[in-house]
Amino acid sequence: MSQRSGQEDPERYLFVDRAVVYNPAAQADWTAKRLVWIPSERHGFEAASIREERGDEVVVELAENGKKAVVNKDDIQKMNPPKFSKVEDMAELTCLNEASVLHNLKDRYYSGLIYTYSGLFCVVINPYKNLPIYSDNIIEMYRGKKRHEMPPHIYAISESAYRCMLQDREDQSILCTGESGAGKTENTKKVIQYLAHVASSHKGRKDHNIPPESPKPVKLQGELERQLLQANPILESFGNAKTVKNDNSSRFGKFIRINFDVTGYIVGANIETYLLEKSRAIRQAKDERTFHVFYQLLAGAGEHLKSDLLLEGFNNYRFLSNGNIPIPGQQDKDNFQETMEAMHIMSFAHEEILAMLKVVSSVLQFGNIIFKKERNTDQASMPDNTAAQKLCHLLGMNVMEFTRAILSPRIKVGRDYVQKAQTKEQADFAVEALAKATYERLFRWLVHRINKALDRTKRQGASFIGILDIAGFEIFQLNSFEQLCINYTNEKLQQLFNHTMFILEQEEYQREGIEWSFIDFGLDLQPCIDLIERPANPPGVLALLDEECWFPKATDKTFVDKLIQEQGTHTKFQKPRQLKDKADFCIIHYAGRVDYKADEWLMKNMDPLNDNVATLLHQSTDKFVAELWKDVDRIVGLDQVAGMNETAFGATYKTKKGMFRTVGQLYKESLTKLMATLRNTNPNFVRCIIPNHEKRAGKLEPHLVLDQLRCNGVLEGIRICRQGFPNRIVFQEFRQRYEILTPNAIPKGFMDGKQACERMIQALELDPNLFRIGQSKIFFRTGVLAHLEEERDLKITDIIIYFQSVCRGYLARKAFAKKQQQLSALKVLQRNCAAYLKLRHWQWWRLFTKVKPLLQVTRQEEEMQAKDEELIKVKERQLKVENELVEMERKHQQLLEEKNILAEQLHAETELFAEAEEMRVRLLSRKQELEEILHDLESRVEEEEERNQSLQNEKKKMQSHIQDLEEQLDEEEAARQKLQLDKVTAEAKIKKMEEDILLLEDQNSKFLKEKKLLEDRIGEMTTQLTEEEEKAKNLGKVKNKQEMMMVDLEERLKKEEKTRQELEKAKRKLDAETTDLQDQIVELQAQIEELKIQLTKKEEELQAALARSDEETVQKNNALKQVRELQAHLAELQEDLESEKMCRTKAEKLKRDLSEELEALKTELEDTLDTTAAQQELRSKREQEVAELKKAIDEETKNHEAQIQEMRQRHGTALEELSEQLEQAKRFKANLEKNKQSLESDNKEMACEVKSLQQAKTESEHKRKKLEAQLQEFMARATEVERTKGELSERSHKLQTELDNVSALLEESEKKGVKMAKEVDKLNSKLQDLEELRQEETRQKLNLSGQIRQLEVDKNTLLEQQEEDEEARRNLEKQLQTVQAQLFETKKKLEEDVGAMEGLEEVKRKLQKDMELTSQRLEEKTMAMDKMDKTKNRLQQELDDLMVDLDHQRQIVSNLEKKQKKFDQLLAEEKTISARYAEERDRAEAEAREKETKALSMARALEEALEAKEELERFNKQLRAEMEDLMSSKDDVGKNVHELEKSKRTLEQQVEEMRTQLEELEDELQATEDAKLRLEVNMQAMKAQFDRDLQARDEQGEEKKRALVKQVREMEAELEDERKQRTLSVAAKKKLEMDLSELEGQIEAANKGRDEAIKQLRKLQAQMKDYQRELEEARASRDEIFTQSKENEKKLKSLEAEILQLQEDHAASERARRHAEQERDELADEISNSASGKSSLLEEKRRLEARIAQLEEELEEEQGNMELLNDRFRKTNMQVDSLNAELAGERNTAQKSENARQQMERQNKDLKAKLAELEGTVKSKFKASITALEAKILQLEEQLEQEAKERAAANKIVRRTEKKLKEVMMQVEDERRHADQYKEQMEKANSRMKQLKRQLEEAEEEATRANASRRKLQRELDDATEASEGLTREVSSLKNRLRRGGPVSSFSSSRSGRRNLNLDGASIDMSDDDADSRAGDFNETQTPNAE
Repeated sequence: MSQRSGQEDPERYLFVDRAVVYNPAAQADWTAKRLVWIPSERHGFEAASIREERGDEVVVELAENGKKAVVNKDDIQKMNPPKFSKVEDMAELTCLNEASVLHNLKDRYYSGLIYTYSGLFCVVINPYKNLPIYSDNIIEMYRGKKRHEMPPHIYAISESAYRCMLQDREDQSILCTGESGAGKTENTKKVIQYLAHVASSHKGRKDHNIPPESPKPVKLQGELERQLLQANPILESFGNAKTVKNDNSSRFGKFIRINFDVTGYIVGANIETYLLEKSRAIRQAKDERTFHVFYQLLAGAGEHLKSDLLLEGFNNYRFLSNGNIPIPGQQDKDNFQETMEAMHIMSFAHEEILAMLKVVSSVLQFGNIIFKKERNTDQASMPDNTAAQKLCHLLGMNVMEFTRAILSPRIKVGRDYVQKAQTKEQADFAVEALAKATYERLFRWLVHRINKALDRTKRQGASFIGILDIAGFEIFQLNSFEQLCINYTNEKLQQLFNHTMFILEQEEYQREGIEWSFIDFGLDLQPCIDLIERPANPPGVLALLDEECWFPKATDKTFVDKLIQEQGTHTKFQKPRQLKDKADFCIIHYAGRVDYKADEWLMKNMDPLNDNVATLLHQSTDKFVAELWKDVDRIVGLDQVAGMNETAFGATYKTKKGMFRTVGQLYKESLTKLMATLRNTNPNFVRCIIPNHEKRAGKLEPHLVLDQLRCNGVLEGIRICRQGFPNRIVFQEFRQRYEILTPNAIPKGFMDGKQACERMIQALELDPNLFRIGQSKIFFRTGVLAHLEEERDLKITDIIIYFQSVCRGYLARKAFAKKQQQLSALKVLQRNCAAYLKLRHWQWWRLFTKVKPLLQVTRQEEEMQAKDEELIKVKERQLKVENELVEMERKHQQLLEEKNILAEQLHAETELFAEAEEMRVRLLSRKQELEEILHDLESRVEEEEERNQSLQNEKKKMQSHIQDLEEQLDEEEAARQKLQLDKVTAEAKIKKMEEDILLLEDQNSKFLKEKKLLEDRIGEMTTQLTEEEEKAKNLGKVKNKQEMMMVDLEERLKKEEKTRQELEKAKRKLDAETTDLQDQIVELQAQIEELKIQLTKKEEELQAALARSDEETVQKNNALKQVRELQAHLAELQEDLESEKMCRTKAEKLKRDLSEELEALKTELEDTLDTTAAQQELRSKREQEVAELKKAIDEETKNHEAQIQEMRQRHGTALEELSEQLEQAKRFKANLEKNKQSLESDNKEMACEVKSLQQAKTESEHKRKKLEAQLQEFMARATEVERTKGELSERSHKLQTELDNVSALLEESEKKGVKMAKEVDKLNSKLQDLEELRQEETRQKLNLSGQIRQLEVDKNTLLEQQEEDEEARRNLEKQLQTVQAQLFETKKKLEEDVGAMEGLEEVKRKLQKDMELTSQRLEEKTMAMDKMDKTKNRLQQELDDLMVDLDHQRQIVSNLEKKQKKFDQLLAEEKTISARYAEERDRAEAEAREKETKALSMARALEEALEAKEELERFNKQLRAEMEDLMSSKDDVGKNVHELEKSKRTLEQQVEEMRTQLEELEDELQATEDAKLRLEVNMQAMKAQFDRDLQARDEQGEEKKRALVKQVREMEAELEDERKQRTLSVAAKKKLEMDLSELEGQIEAANKGRDEAIKQLRKLQAQMKDYQRELEEARASRDEIFTQSKENEKKLKSLEAEILQLQEDHAASERARRHAEQERDELADEISNSASGKSSLLEEKRRLEARIAQLEEELEEEQGNMELLNDRFRKTNMQVDSLNAELAGERNTAQKSENARQQMERQNKDLKAKLAELEGTVKSKFKASITALEAKILQLEEQLEQEAKERAAANKIVRRTEKKLKEVMMQVEDERRHADQYKEQMEKANSRMKQLKRQLEEAEEEATRANASRRKLQRELDDATEASEGLTREVSSLKNRLRRGGPVSSFSSSRSGRRNLNLDGASIDMSDDDADSRAGDFNETQTPNAE
């Protein structure tokens, strides 16, 4: 089933030969023999014919050998008619039974058809050979096709699932089940292959993006699809193995979930696995292998890898039970290389692969550890530990600890740990369990790693298709725990299928309105499912198994006993029938009875491990192994297993009860999750069947297939089908096929299909239970259609027999009549021959025959008059017919108009009906939901009743238990009395014992107290230990940070020690001066009180300012959101404008085409002016239609022009308003940022002042000198505040100028964009046509939806930003609160201080100045807030206007859709007209053919006339000879000479007249021949003219085609040139942007290098904020550029001048950069010169410069990331490849670069001025900066932390922008793909329109030509007919003359009269041609009589 062989025809394995199926001989054989199916041991079922019925038994004759057999009636199954042979869907079989299903599958399988549908199922039979039906051509054949349009295939299932997912937005699932070797895995791979091919997102671009020869591995765009396909080889290597049935058997179940986005592209995948057969890793059955990876590793590993992994030969491993068993046709070495390549494609690291292979090797090494039993004890020992050393080396463990853990593990008993020696069996079991667990954990890790590689978190899928590949239902002789799990899964899946299948069936019944009671067939399987999974009342199999796992001394036997006790009465549960049975219990599944053996079920369910070795593995030095064993806490340890086997059962076992979960629980949970997922999907079922166990192709074992059909649920589905109405047939088909059975039931005339079927059913007298009549179909139960087919065949046979009898009778009668005619003709011939022989030599008879034709001359004129009258009548009839034809055409036109009106009404009615149908469907769905809720409630009520019943039973048990207890109490009372006697004797002993006990209790209480204390300490120590471990982890992380801080702090400490020594010296000097300063402290206290009042005022103002800043941030976010919405709306308006322009160009083009057609029609009408009146009327009608079309086109053009004008005006106003809003928003943003910075600086200053006050208070008590230093610090800070204020104002002014420049650039770019849009619209209008209007409308709708989604995403991001701003605001509030608390403390401390602080007066004055400045700033902010409110109101109004415009545009769109519908109607009318013209053309051709036949008949008539002429000439010669004989002869009777001479003269006169007549006849014959020649020449000329016209038309069409091809090639060449220019411009643009960024970085670095050496450390924070703000501005500008590039995507222009200008700008910017670098170097030299001599300051400066350089590197990294993002953005724009976009964008960038260059020049000038100003201030401020630097070390540390937070926030913003970029790229790809599809559809529609127009023109031309040729032929034919009639008249006149000239005057009248009578009598049986000769003979016979 894998790959195909390319030589065979794939259609042979897909399509059925219908000629064989519809064989009438087979149909007749079936009806004659009454064929049925009977059971057979060899073939399953055999065909036989019924011979005799004997009560309950039937005698049948086998069809194969003719033997007779007696069969019970119940064993017979009906056979389907031959028309159902090899049917593709077995649900269509009229007889649904096992025999028919098996026969159909067998026939299809032997024909090479392995796929067959069975309702919802697709049944697949393994062919055991490669079939050529899985190629890309086959995929393309099934792509886009519906299921019923193509033959059955796994691709059809995949296609239907994929299309349903896209159309219905519903998740899909494909469930593949079957036995091992049936082909589940192969079909799963085919599904993945099909989806990867169809839903690949990189098709069409692969060749452009991948270079042909790249030295480095290139990351393909379709990497996800490749990885999805490459996940299979890895999973097959680690999870598949060779079994007896299958060489590549999957030993695990998997559910592959493939995620798709909205457009249907694959965006990710996920794999879940179930029930890995891990026991295969340690032992295998005969002729089977373990997992493939072991053999691949041993065969494919190199020498170096073998030495690293300590690998050996195949036969050296105990776990490879059968050594190396090769697989036919496969090499393990090659498979190993394929697996490694697949891992590399899945992005597995080399270390990961090596670690996995180490684990695989270690699993093999586990089996080589050998234990032996010691002599004296049962204890196990390990004599040789080489295998253990290898194992420990591979897994990173200590050998000694491993051997100790295996041989004598520590087991917890009570509260103590005891080492327990293990026996040999226990050690072997522990090693095997560890090997299995290790391999299972490796497999789980591998699946998780594959899922991680396939997961695409940034592109979440909209929907998914899940593929379930799981083992099917299998019944072995004895089944274990794993088989129970598999069968449980299949029960759930079958329940899902039953529910799905019959719900779909019953939905169709409801849709068709059939009376039907709802049946939930899923409940049929519910008892069996409850038996397995029920948790309680009574518990099911899994619940009882889990319960037994927690009991001590529990065994498999106790589990079985408890199961029989609890579930013994269950209907689906059976006990073993006999004691000898090997099975422990039986369960009756839907597929049959299954015997289960419960050996080792408890161990399998708990899956215990040696927890000592597990902890060693968890603590392994190999990180990979430690990761695999990280969940050591959840395993079942040896102490629990020991507790089960021994009596000891500690309390610790109960504590561990909730820490792990059993295998059954885990599997049940995973299954419930899977079923929940499948229920939320639309399932598609694939059932794989194994045909034989010999792996032979073309062989099918019937009993094996029948068992699998039962197990797979196919027959279960058929059983469900039998309950309903599986056969359905459309009304029309039913009437057509079976109307023969009811010939008189349906009256003549039209009747509705439903009524006709009802009448037919009544006539057939069918049972009402056997059928249902729906809305569009009629439904039958199984077998009814077969019965009708039998009756129909019988009826047809009767009709055919009757028809044959009638035909035979008719033929016999016809032959008899023919023979009678022949007999009479023979008699006439004999009589005529005899008469001729008598008369031929009589001379008078000869004379009579010559004269006879001349007798008719007198009647010639009468005949001519009669012919003229007939001609007049014919002309009148022709005129009348023409008038009637005109009237009929007029009526036909009226009927057509009425028909169109009715069609429109019908369309409206169908729409209303569709809406009503949708409402009905919704109501039905609601009804179904309510019914489901009702079913749930009923089930709950039943459960509550069951619980109530169980509680009552428990109550009864308790009552009986109470009675038992009362009886026991009585017995105890008697025993108590006996004991009372014993008590007396025992009391004496007790007294003695009590004394001893008192002493012991004292000692015991002491010990208990000590024990409690120790336990409390242990508990505290354990908690402390865990806390310490967590702290150690956290401290380990903090340690790295602190070590970096330690270096800086050590340097600071050294400096602090030096300063401390200096301060101690100063302290000694200043002690004497303290007495003087105490007086000054008293004065300072009063000043401190004043400062408190000012501080309170400042706090209030700070709070108000913070509140205002929060409001301003909210307003800023709202304004930015509105700006984005307006930009998106502007883009939509521009697209609308472009579409309207395209529509206008299309309308103009249509107008030109129609005008050309009008001119052509005019020329044709002028050529055919001389035609009949009918053509003139046609011409007038055509002119009217053309005039109407002209009017319609003019109206359309006017409407389009008006709409375009309105759109232009709106577009202009919208552009102006948006530009104004952008400018205002940017200004407002700058103001807000300035206000925010000022507030933050004030806040930080206040914090610093508070800290300084605290330091002043503490130092005032002991050190006066420190007070003076603090006063100096206050002074320095005040000066710094003033300086920073000035710098901030300068920076704000600079930002304002930059914003003005940017706004000017924006306006210019928008103007250029408008110009370029106009030019591009002109170019694009030439390449569009009428059909694109509808496509554009649909695309706009899609764009609107996409933009709405984008706006929602933007809204979410803005909300996130708002939340982050709120968090920042909360942090600021917290900081303010802490500052306030500190201020409060400082106030208290300053009140207690009694010192002199005169220096604080200066600080007071400076603070007053700061207060004034802050009040001014607050006033400015209030003004800005008012402005913001105004702008907000104005933007709201503009937004409302835009919404009104949007509604108007929607109305326009709806109007355009209506126009499109009208145009479609016109197109349909044109099609009907063209069809009518084609019919007329065919009619004309038929008439021409008739005329040709008439011409041929005329030619034949001419030939006959010539032959008659020749005969007349011969006859004339005979007459002459007779005349000569008469002249020469002499009459013996006595005639005189006079009479002879007289007769001679008369005869000579007659001869002369005959000569003249002959000459006239010859002339007329010549004329007729000439006329014939003329006709032939005219015909040839007409044919040649027609051929020439056709050739000319073909040549014109070819010339037009060549011209179009030439235009297309020219356009392609122009596009290629534009591509090259665009790439050049993009490269230049990149270079310029890099240069500009370098210049900006250098200038900013120079500015920082100058300023930071002068100013304090506080500038670092301000500069970082500036950088971040600039980064945000760069991002905003990048977003603006992105939007501009999207808006200008369809613009096209050359860029040669711009490239030159860019090069010049680049050179200028290079010069400016060099100049700036020189200035920077000079400034650096000056700074270094000025700083000489001050070593401490230089050291501090160097440290700060290093920090600055680090920050600059970080900034450069951010800029590099930004450049990478820009590069990605450019690549996506290149891939979009809309050639019309980039040229205008390059112009904008060129203009921007020019403006940026000018701006850079201005900034250079400003920087030079600033540097000149700062040079003077540097020298004076160095001393103050030294003291300030020492005080601000702490501030720097705080700022560093804040910088780290801000950097993290910046990274978060960058990631968010990357996510947005990727989403935008996806949308761009989707739009491009939609555009390509629309272009293809438009081109197809255009070609179709052109073909139709061409055909219409050709038809009209041919019609005109045919009419002209018809008229010419009619005229010529009339002439020829007239000529022929004249000739015939003349010939007849000649004959009449000859006949009249026969009797001469010498003859007597009596003789002539008698002769005439005899002639008439003789001519009754003669023809006209023989009249002359016969008359002559007759005269000769008369002469002797007269004598």
